[in-house]
Amino acid sequence: MNWDDTTDDATAERLVGASADHEDQAVEAALRPKDLGEFIGQEKVREQLDLVLRAARARGATADHVLLSGAPGLGKTTLSMIIAAEMEAPIRITSGPAIQHAGDLAAILSSLQEGEVLFLDEIHRMSRPAEEMLYMAMEDFRVDVIVGKGPGATAIPLELPPFTLVGATTRAGLLPPPLRDRFGFTAHMEFYEPAELERVIHRSANLLDVEIDPAGAAEIAGRSRGTPRIANRLLRRVRDYAQVKADGFVTREIAGAALAVYEVDSRGLDRLDRGVLEALLKLFGGGPVGLSTLAVAVGEERETVEEVAEPFLVREGLLARTPRGRVATPAAWTHLGLTPPRPSTGGNGQGDLFGA
Repeated sequence: MNWDDTTDDATAERLVGASADHEDQAVEAALRPKDLGEFIGQEKVREQLDLVLRAARARGATADHVLLSGAPGLGKTTLSMIIAAEMEAPIRITSGPAIQHAGDLAAILSSLQEGEVLFLDEIHRMSRPAEEMLYMAMEDFRVDVIVGKGPGATAIPLELPPFTLVGATTRAGLLPPPLRDRFGFTAHMEFYEPAELERVIHRSANLLDVEIDPAGAAEIAGRSRGTPRIANRLLRRVRDYAQVKADGFVTREIAGAALAVYEVDSRGLDRLDRGVLEALLKLFGGGPVGLSTLAVAVGEERETVEEVAEPFLVREGLLARTPRGRVATPAAWTHLGLTPPRPSTGGNGQGDLFGA
């Protein structure tokens, strides 16, 4: 993920967090589709990318540089590996935070083979000197290595073999225009529809040897926040519950009972999400309330509420960010089974949030 350390820690503990822990990475490696035909969802991206790769193979050339943007867990890393497989090329994987100096990037680029795919995750977090070196590498397949310091420093041009850079980012707006413009193909990954997630769950269940019926898959898909990574994680927890508490077969009832144990409700909200909504509704009458005040009421850091809980609540239409503060929507009252206070007008002509 791309938040500070506090937020990363909070996200790592969440069953519905989109960041990948070591267990997720190991399971994803086993479940990852190997070609575009196996990849589920992202229809437009797959169609466009297929044309790019097939044309490059027909020309006998390396594929254009590719930029993939979108929320965590939607398949950017998987698509980078599929690009390498489709081009029958090796892949090198690194990340923006790992490249702190231009020399780090020069060492990676100078060791690439012709046609190799370089996957650069979180590309927007790369250091500025390395970023500027990447401009020339992408456009001219050349880098200038600086030898020495001060007035005696000299730039030695280093020719690079043609390669394909696949950049991934969750925050495309943070990429400088000169870098964005050097990608030949850009794609934005959308959240998945429940029907697509059901297909993901059935495929994963087959690979994990989990027996699941369509209703059970639909129940898990509905709580997966439109994210395949979360769907696979919930499937594994439901599998554990079914093995211990039932006969191992996952039905709608078993899936619902399992996810109730893990505090993931019917819309995919977990303890933190519901805590934010309950504080907003019960303590502040639905708002508006400032972010810092809301964070204190929940007992979390301001960054955790803003970066971890709020994006999904806003996307689900349960919470709105306004200039005056955070405000609950009618859907939030309905989801928690609460009745909004009736506005009343006092002598000053202003409504009382608490209806008193």
